[in-house]
Amino acid sequence: MYGAKEGGRNDYRFYQPEMTLRAQERLNGERFLRRAVLNHEFEVWYQPKINLLDNTVAGAEALVRWRDPLQGLIFPGEFIPLAENTGLIIQIGEQVIEMVCRDIRRWADLQIVHGVIAINVAPLQIDRSDFVETLKSALRAFDLPAHVLEVEVTESLMMASPEHSREVLATLQGLGVTTSIDDFGTGYSSLAYLKLLPIDHLKIDRSFISDLPNDSRDVAITKTIVELGHALGFKIIAEGVETEAQHSFLKQTGCDQAQGYLYGRPMPAADYEAWLNGRQ
Repeated sequence: MYGAKEGGRNDYRFYQPEMTLRAQERLNGERFLRRAVLNHEFEVWYQPKINLLDNTVAGAEALVRWRDPLQGLIFPGEFIPLAENTGLIIQIGEQVIEMVCRDIRRWADLQIVHGVIAINVAPLQIDRSDFVETLKSALRAFDLPAHVLEVEVTESLMMASPEHSREVLATLQGLGVTTSIDDFGTGYSSLAYLKLLPIDHLKIDRSFISDLPNDSRDVAITKTIVELGHALGFKIIAEGVETEAQHSFLKQTGCDQAQGYLYGRPMPAADYEAWLNGRQ
């Protein structure tokens, strides 16, 4: 039945032995993931973001990793889909917010200039939890101002529940939290949403950056996003920057910030702290 649904509905599937195998793998994966949530096996890595105008540190994107006691480090692509399907992404997201706020508190106490730290938020966290209260509680617990955080949402969230999303994002903006749309240009959301949504930043997806400045179509798309975003009052961030040529093109185009391997790979909190100290 589920195979038929995944195939587009109005269909049927005959039983195959691999169906049982896949179901068992999913059950095992869910059991291990629940254990990981219970035992706090997740950690946060940080990838730096740079202000292109003056090459200063704008902040970083917080990226979750799973440190499994048997398999070692597991990257988000391997467990986030399962976490979203099972609803465990809500608890994982709460743990990520707590870890990020704890790290920011440490850097603030050490007088390390860390910039604004961006947290990725899944649609389920907005739809099925009191995300605003979760964020406010973490900020209160670590005595932090709201402007140290940025919340990144996807275009798919805008399509799924535009009214609720707008309400949540407006509340976050009212608190002083920066809001941004991740992977802009890869979804199917209407451009009309951009004039309605309470958004501060647009992130250009890496798929438009990888072939810059040689691909004329990517050049045109990137320039258009930068011009459109600035006309609407947004800051523009490019992700996936890996070469000096990409950096130079984005700077000349007027892109505000960038992140990618050229500036720094995702790194554990201790390594990001050392990286910040090295920059200072």
